[in-house]
Amino acid sequence: MDYLAGLNSIQRQAVEQTEGPVMIVAGAGSGKTRVITYRVAHLIQKKIDPFNILVLTFTNKAAKEMRNRITTVIGSEAKNIWMGTFHSVFAKILRVEANKIGYPNNFTIYDTDDSKNLIKTILKEMSLDDKLYHHNYVYGRISMAKNNLISVAEYQQNEQIQADDFTSGRGFLGKIYETYANRCFKAGAMDFDDLLFKTNVLLKEHIDVLNKYQQKFKYLMVDEYQDTNFSQYLIVKKLAAVRENLCVVGDDAQSIYAFRGANIQNILNFQKDYPDVKVYKLEQNYRSTQNIVNIANSIIANNKNQLEKNVFSENETGDKIKVTRSFSDNEEGKQVAESIAQERADKNLNWVDFAILYRTNAQSRSMEEALRKLGVPYKIYGGQSFYQRKEIKDLIAYFRLTFNPADEEAFKRVINYPARGIGKTTLDKIILAADKENMTLFDIICDAPNYLENRAALAVAGFATAVQSFAVVAKNSTAYDTALHIAQQSGLLKDLYDDKSVEGVGRYENIQELLNGIKEFSEREDIEDRGLDVFMQDIALLTNDDKDKAENVDTVSLMTIHSSKGLEYPQIYVVGLEENLFPSQMALNSRADLEEERRLFYVAVTRAEKKLHLSYATSRFKFGTLINCEPSRFLDEIDPRFLEIEIPKKSMLSTGNFDDERSQWKSKTSDSKQTQGDFFSKPKPATKPPTTTSILAKAHVPSEGFAPSDTSKLQVGHEVEHERFGYGKVLTLEGNKPDIKATIFFKEIGQKQLLLKFAKLRIV
Repeated sequence: MDYLAGLNSIQRQAVEQTEGPVMIVAGAGSGKTRVITYRVAHLIQKKIDPFNILVLTFTNKAAKEMRNRITTVIGSEAKNIWMGTFHSVFAKILRVEANKIGYPNNFTIYDTDDSKNLIKTILKEMSLDDKLYHHNYVYGRISMAKNNLISVAEYQQNEQIQADDFTSGRGFLGKIYETYANRCFKAGAMDFDDLLFKTNVLLKEHIDVLNKYQQKFKYLMVDEYQDTNFSQYLIVKKLAAVRENLCVVGDDAQSIYAFRGANIQNILNFQKDYPDVKVYKLEQNYRSTQNIVNIANSIIANNKNQLEKNVFSENETGDKIKVTRSFSDNEEGKQVAESIAQERADKNLNWVDFAILYRTNAQSRSMEEALRKLGVPYKIYGGQSFYQRKEIKDLIAYFRLTFNPADEEAFKRVINYPARGIGKTTLDKIILAADKENMTLFDIICDAPNYLENRAALAVAGFATAVQSFAVVAKNSTAYDTALHIAQQSGLLKDLYDDKSVEGVGRYENIQELLNGIKEFSEREDIEDRGLDVFMQDIALLTNDDKDKAENVDTVSLMTIHSSKGLEYPQIYVVGLEENLFPSQMALNSRADLEEERRLFYVAVTRAEKKLHLSYATSRFKFGTLINCEPSRFLDEIDPRFLEIEIPKKSMLSTGNFDDERSQWKSKTSDSKQTQGDFFSKPKPATKPPTTTSILAKAHVPSEGFAPSDTSKLQVGHEVEHERFGYGKVLTLEGNKPDIKATIFFKEIGQKQLLLKFAKLRIV
């Protein structure tokens, strides 16, 4: 029981409460992972069979870290715990039970690219406008439907959904969804959303399966519960229904994934779902200085919809939080780069101790340019994954076909790579024949002479024979031997080896790196089945959130705030704190959206351990046009006692708030009426940060049936209505199509300059 000695009082109570529903509200930096780890270890110490414990996480990295920690406490029994991401755990269950819902046990898992490519194919086949039905939009629409457990039939029968689609001019979305689902089923494939959607179908339609896993999983734990969607919520609720030994861990203040379908109400309503729940609040922050924790508290206090908690730190007080103003985004980059170089020299730090966080990927440009000019090494996170590179996906497509020849996307990817004389005409004939005969593409080429001309039939028959031979090798060989055989016999390895360009050499090295990884997998002793199909299942379930801090590489980290969740750095720079950027313009239409943006700011702030820097620019290029920017309302919500204002020379502030800065900014802006709401109103009481109530109260309510007009004939003097700014009059029109700018005086907020192609104006 020594492992409990390192816990504080409330952490220990949470660990020892093993029976019944438990909610652990874990503030930022409060030792959440330690509590989950020790709670699982404590269950096993109480003689609970590890096979009866289910722990669900959101990243493979989190699951791996927890399992390693548990192993240090209880030893090898830790590998018997059912622990992993929602998708990996339920993919494992589906591999066993898939036949009950009509799928093969060796089903393929489509990644996002596979899904979007299939959607593109369907759009082309249906002769639909790929701009109106953009594949990203269609993919997102289908994904959200699945995450809300809306089947094809329900989608097509729901009057509200159908009305929305027809109003937007996309009346064929229901048919696209149906075709997409049918094609995935025919190919023996599930996409990422299906892994949860089909699990719900399985548990709903097969009571025997539900009972089996209810009896198996006697204790359930869910990490990051605030990030669960409706589909995940329902699975957890069903599995825990018999014993209700369910422990959820999370922080509503860090719920930032609504765009993925996450529903903050799952954690806010947990006490309603389980009235006898025991609630433990981990409120001591072990990560950050007191000043950082204090400003985080002052920020999140402005949200109404939250679980009450009082996060505190007993660490050093720390430096005040620096707020820096720049006159442009390029200057902001320069100031941040210089500050990092100076801080590193002054405090004898490494580059890896610094991270720059921004709201959108586009903001990295000015940061990168400035860092490069100073010779500061950096790495951008959230870029292309190793497994998303073309050469890797090509070889993996061969692996996929080996185990599931019905996989349509893998088939189309490599049927003529390396080139074997199978052109588009032949492929179109194969697809046409498969549709007509209701067969898979691979079935057609296995009987090629009946469907194709002699030369084409000979070429595809050779491909079919090769894939069939790969399957034979896979049955009797290790993952590495199978993979190497496929890479060589497919001709892919030779094709890459023959390309002696810099890019070609890099691609060949990437394939070697993949084979090295498979070799390492083949030699693992902690798993029984080391076949290539098992390796494939693992990599298919990697998520974008499985990122490493790369501590062995001394570089400054650049990433979006969403990508930073779960990470921490000694020094953090949060840049671009401007209205319509952070908070995003898209988040200003509802309180719920604005509160999520504020939670995103809270996440950014709480990544910092020792020092936090905030910055904003008063002008920024957007769509090729220089626009004036206003400081973010979030800056005004921070208690000024914890701030240190750092302004370029000749503009230094003498006070701890933004009042002087505002007047200076106004004097440099041609029209001070551009300010939004009463963001710059004064005086403001120093005791409590202002709320956004006054701003939201002034929000314009669009007229009934509001629809943007064709502004190609807009003239000076026309009266217009804007969805958010209200009614106004056009003062000037400047520039040439398609970049015409209109200066408009709005009755409620004053003068604004808008690009017509983005403005969405209704001519009154």
